[in-house]
Amino acid sequence: MIPFQVPYISGNELPFVKDAVTKRTFSGGGYYTKACEDWLENYTKANKILLTSSCTHSLEMCALLCNIQPGDEIIMTSFNFVSAANAFVLRGAKIVFVDVDPISMNIDEDLIPAAISSRTKAIVVMHYGGIACNMDAIMTLAKKAGVWVIEDAAHCIGAFYKGQHLGTIGHMGTLSFHATKNIHCGEGGALLINDRRFIAQAEIIREKGTNRNAFLKGEIDRYTWKSIGSSYLMNELSAAFLYGQLKHLELVNDKRTKLKNLYVQELCALQDFVSLPPDFDENQGNCHLFFIKVKEKGKRDTLMETLSSKWSIQTAFHYLPLHSTEIGAEKGYFLGNDRYTTLGSEAIIRLPLYFDLEEQEVKKISKALRKELLKA
Repeated sequence: MIPFQVPYISGNELPFVKDAVTKRTFSGGGYYTKACEDWLENYTKANKILLTSSCTHSLEMCALLCNIQPGDEIIMTSFNFVSAANAFVLRGAKIVFVDVDPISMNIDEDLIPAAISSRTKAIVVMHYGGIACNMDAIMTLAKKAGVWVIEDAAHCIGAFYKGQHLGTIGHMGTLSFHATKNIHCGEGGALLINDRRFIAQAEIIREKGTNRNAFLKGEIDRYTWKSIGSSYLMNELSAAFLYGQLKHLELVNDKRTKLKNLYVQELCALQDFVSLPPDFDENQGNCHLFFIKVKEKGKRDTLMETLSSKWSIQTAFHYLPLHSTEIGAEKGYFLGNDRYTTLGSEAIIRLPLYFDLEEQEVKKISKALRKELLKA
C-alpha cells in the first residue's frame, strides 16, 4: 500500500529534544520557543510570531483579539476545517458562508461585498493547499468596510503571494505544525501578528489572560489576571522538535514541488476526466497537497475505492461543507447560491504527497489513474 501521508522526519529532532530535557524547561516559553519564533519571524517577515499549541488555538486567539461578541458576523467559506468556524462561534459570532472559486477552492472575493453588513467583524480567508487567495482585492474590500482580515494559513508554511509569506498580509494569520503539514511537531501552531496594536494583548491572551510575559522580561515584579485568555503556549519539547525541522523547510518544499510537477506531467492526458490543481504565476505555493477533481459526478468515491482495493494506493477526500452540517446551519448560513462548494467537495481526491514519496510511486499512482479513467 502506498500510504496517503507520512509525517516528515528530518533526523535532527532528537538532539534538540534531548537538549530541551537537559535544560529542564518543559512548559513552554523557553529557549526553543524563542528560537522557533525568531526563525519564523526572520523567514516570514511577520511583525510578531507567537508559537501556540495548535492552529486551532491560534484562530481562537484571533477571535479574542478581534473582541468578537455575540451577534457579530464572520465571513468565510464553508469549504474549510471546522476549527476556522469554531474559533468565532465560541465567542458567539454568526458565520456567513460564501461560495468558493471553482478552480482554487479559495474564497470568491467577488462575493464578499454582498456578505458585508453592519455586523461584520472579520473576513477569514483560507489559502487552500498553500495557493493564495486574491489578497490584494480582499484587503481593499476589508479596508473600505473597516473589518479585520484573518488568514487561515494552516497549509502555508513556505508559501507566498507576490513575495509576501501567506499569513503576513492580513491583520493576523495562523500556521499549523500538525503532523500532516509539510513540517511539524505533531501538534502545534503559530499566530502571526501583522498589526502591532495586537502584540501586547496577544501575549496576555496566550498566557491565560495574565501579564506573565512582562514579568518574565523583568518589566513588573509580579503578574496578575488582566483579561480573558487561555493556555495557548506550545510546550518546550514540541518547540525543540519543531526547531529540528525548520531549517529543512526549503528541502522539504523543493521535494514536494518536484513530485507535484511530476504528477502534472503524468496526468496531463487526463484533463477530459479530471481537473488538476491551479498553478498561478503570481503565487508561490508550497505544494502542501495535490488534489484532482473528478469531472463525472458521482464517480469520485468509486475511483478512490478502486485505487485502494486494486492498486494499493491510499487517497483521501477533504472537507465536507460546514453549512451542510446541523451545527453549521445553526451557527451560520450560506449567502447566495452554493454553485461550487458542495460540487467541488464531492469531486476532490487528494493524492499521496509527502517527502518520502518516491518518483516511481508517483508514476505508479498516475499509471493507475490513467488505466482506470482511460479504459472506457
